[in-house]
Amino acid sequence: MDGARRVWETNAMDGDSLEAKVLARDWFHRIDLGNGLVTPGIDDSPRKLDGLHLPADLTGKSVLDIGAYDGFFSFAAERRGAARVLATDKVCWNLYGMATKGGFDLAKRALGSRVEELEISVEDITPERVGTFDVVLMLGVLYHAEDPFRYVRIASAVCRELLIIETHVDAEDYPRPAMVFYPGATLNGDTTNWWGPNRAAVQGMLLECGFRRTEAFEWSPHRVVFHGVR
Repeated sequence: MDGARRVWETNAMDGDSLEAKVLARDWFHRIDLGNGLVTPGIDDSPRKLDGLHLPADLTGKSVLDIGAYDGFFSFAAERRGAARVLATDKVCWNLYGMATKGGFDLAKRALGSRVEELEISVEDITPERVGTFDVVLMLGVLYHAEDPFRYVRIASAVCRELLIIETHVDAEDYPRPAMVFYPGATLNGDTTNWWGPNRAAVQGMLLECGFRRTEAFEWSPHRVVFHGVR
């Protein structure tokens, strides 16, 4: 048994084991907490990590995770050697069920992680509020934005080297940069899903924000990972 898990099982105020705490809540991310204990998230987070093309060695780098949720990708960046990782969220830390900060807090303590955290909306992220980072992650966020271009600008403003965006895409058969608007709950029954950009639109926004090069990697049908490189 590793030290982090031993601390949890010894010092838990209510006497519950780490496993009991994990199973007592719903999860979005699947996070390996060690000793065979993995949070039962609905998101195939390890497979998504493979598809992000996140550098395997982040030694000495600073990483900002916008929309961290349970923190899988923040903790992954830390494992890859990042000197500083800041996890930010607001919506998914303040709703109900799995969408609370409890999962992040539990995983952080179980892992003995030093990932920093800041409850802040995307709209409030600025260099003055959070600083600037070598690598910025904005995963599963863009299609929830009423103004997607504003979100890309915000992420770009705090990014020094590499911005990674993972998002739902649509209108791939249209030859020009475009987005599909989803009124109501027309995309997956979720009223917070607003836009489905095509690849040309996302790459165009990245170029407009000053990235000298963009790349696109298909992760699954209708989901694409984009890199903006300074």
